[in-house]
Amino acid sequence: MAIEFASLQARARVHAALGDPARLAVVDALTLGDASPGEIAHDLQMPTNLVAHHVKVLSEAGLLVRGRSEGDRRRTYLRLRPEALATLTPAPLTGVGRVVFVCTHNSARSQLAAALWSDRTHTSAASAGTKPAERIHPRAVAVAHRHGLQLDVAGTAHVTDIVRDDDLLIAVCDNAHEELNGPVRPRLHWSVPDPVRVDTDAAFEAAFADLAARIDRVAPVITPATSSGDRHD
Repeated sequence: MAIEFASLQARARVHAALGDPARLAVVDALTLGDASPGEIAHDLQMPTNLVAHHVKVLSEAGLLVRGRSEGDRRRTYLRLRPEALATLTPAPLTGVGRVVFVCTHNSARSQLAAALWSDRTHTSAASAGTKPAERIHPRAVAVAHRHGLQLDVAGTAHVTDIVRDDDLLIAVCDNAHEELNGPVRPRLHWSVPDPVRVDTDAAFEAAFADLAARIDRVAPVITPATSSGDRHD
C-alpha cells in the first residue's frame, strides 16, 4: 500500500485550494454549471478582483479551466474539472485477489463485514479468526437477518486456513490486528468495538452500522482482481 509522494502533493494542493470558504463557494457554483468570473462575482456578491484571485488559485490547483465563449469571444467561462476533485480520495489499492475480514473468534464482526462486503460490492469476500469459535454468535445472525443478510451459523475458520497470498486482509478488531503482526499481517485495521462484550442487540447494531460505513468508504478504492474463492461469512 505504498503511496506515491507526487500523488500526495497533488492532493494537498487541491485540499489547500478548497480550504478557503470563498473558493469552496466558487467550486460549489461551478458544480452546477459553467459561469464567467463576472457572473460568479454577481452570484456570490464578491468583488471581481477577489474572484480573480480565487480563480487563479483554483486554476493552479487544476480544479478549473477557462474557455472562450463561442458567442461573445471577449467573454471567458470557467468550467470545473470533476476529475481533479476525484484526487481527494486515496489512490486505488491494486493487486487484491480477495478481501478477507479477520477478528479473534470469527463469530461476529468479521462475519458481518464479509456478508456486508459481498452484498454491497457483489464480489466474493471471506472471513476468519485467529482463535475461531465453533459457531457464529446468535446476535450476529439476528442482526444480519434484520438487514436482509444470511450467515452460515457453523461457518467459522482459522485465518491460516483461509488467507491466500493476494488477499487483502482487514482486521476488524484490535486483538486480531495485534496478533497478526507475525507472518500474516493485515493490510488494513478497523478498530470496531466488540459487540460480544456488551452482548445486546444495540451493540450488534452499532457494530453493523460501523462496518457498513467503513465498507462504503473503502470499497470504491478496492477492485478485487478476482471474485473467486471460498466465502466464510
